[in-house]
Amino acid sequence: MSIAEIPHPALYTDLYQLTMGQGYFKTGYHQKNAHFDYFFRSAPYSGEFVVFAGLTELLSVLESFRFRKDECEWLQQNGFDADFCNYLGRYQFDGSIVSAREGEVVFPGEPVLTVSGSLLTCQLVETLLLNILNFQSLIATKARRLRLAAGESKLVDFGLRRGHASGAIAASRAAAIGGIDATSNVLAGRRYNVPVSGTMAHSWIQCFESELEAFRAYARLFPDLTILLVDTYDTIGSGLPNAITVARELEDRGHRLTGIRLDSGNPLTLSRKARSMLDDAGLDYVAIVVSDQLDEERIAELQEQNAPVDFYGVGTRLITGHPDGALGGVYKICDLDGRPTMKYTDESSKKSLPGLKEIDRETDAYGNFVRDIIRLADQPASGQNTELIRTKVMKSGRPLEHPVNVTEIAGFSASRVAKLPDPIKRLSDPKRYSVHLDDKLDSLINELKY
Repeated sequence: MSIAEIPHPALYTDLYQLTMGQGYFKTGYHQKNAHFDYFFRSAPYSGEFVVFAGLTELLSVLESFRFRKDECEWLQQNGFDADFCNYLGRYQFDGSIVSAREGEVVFPGEPVLTVSGSLLTCQLVETLLLNILNFQSLIATKARRLRLAAGESKLVDFGLRRGHASGAIAASRAAAIGGIDATSNVLAGRRYNVPVSGTMAHSWIQCFESELEAFRAYARLFPDLTILLVDTYDTIGSGLPNAITVARELEDRGHRLTGIRLDSGNPLTLSRKARSMLDDAGLDYVAIVVSDQLDEERIAELQEQNAPVDFYGVGTRLITGHPDGALGGVYKICDLDGRPTMKYTDESSKKSLPGLKEIDRETDAYGNFVRDIIRLADQPASGQNTELIRTKVMKSGRPLEHPVNVTEIAGFSASRVAKLPDPIKRLSDPKRYSVHLDDKLDSLINELKY
């Protein structure tokens, strides 16, 4: 079950959101007008950008955010104040949100999204918001890195079995936003209209008396969708010769073998040998699928070596966000009742930016991204060749637009990443993208700090 399927996800939170909420309520602070920014301090995978994902699900969840009677009773039984619990029983999320568009490419330090409303409203949704946006943005970014590595080759998400329980459904959605062409995850495919793709397991082949018999049985059942797993016993000695036999038999019946899959061994050596054997047999149309612990670095190596791979199946290292495992997005208050506030702490890397802000993206004559400028919202746009990155997406607890489908988000995301200079998109040692604070914001920071 995804978070979006929980009718009232109010208890999907950390305890301290509720204890602080009760504190605000008892001191009368709960109705003060507040603004909280969502941002991250560094990009994952030693990269320079993040593909922002999860917004559609967040808006859907917040629209139904309220406390059920039994939840309020449980809170009271566990030590919460009766008046506060009664208040929660009448509460529903009524905040407003300004955000970058889902699929946008964003950078460290930028207020990607801002929640506005009562202090209680903003505080109650912190954990929920971070849970959704951090994870989906992490996976979407990983998928985009894989897409950059794979070039024109196809990418298939094979990660469901390695995913973190039902979180794998959201991960497959995010992977599609990031550029994956298809998924083996049937539920995600149906729910988000992502193409589904798959092959067979070694168990299918082991259930038959011979590999050739297993291949033939599968080809009879799925004559136009057959991808044969050729490494169960001996890839070169039996798997590929048997696949070639079945491919010719399919041709005799008016069909074509879709592909063969390599799931072990040296993918460069085996893909080259497989391509040679298939071509020599007149089967140049048969695709080669490679899987087995792939990531963007391994795919980039194979591409650079001109490995004849048509499809890459990526599982564990996509669906878990390997090797980082988490995006460190944070959610900090930036204004309370018109008073800008910031965290400047003893550790400068953990500072936050005060006040209500906007992000302008500066472009060159060809529309390519040059730099981002963070300014106070009451200041004019930074220049003529700029675009405003954020727009209002929720007002008084109601989304302002219907959710955009995953295919459209993925297309938008691809178009945005394409506008980044190549050095910033490098998989290793990328160039730093310029994110500039305007003078007024810089002055406000110094004023509050000193």
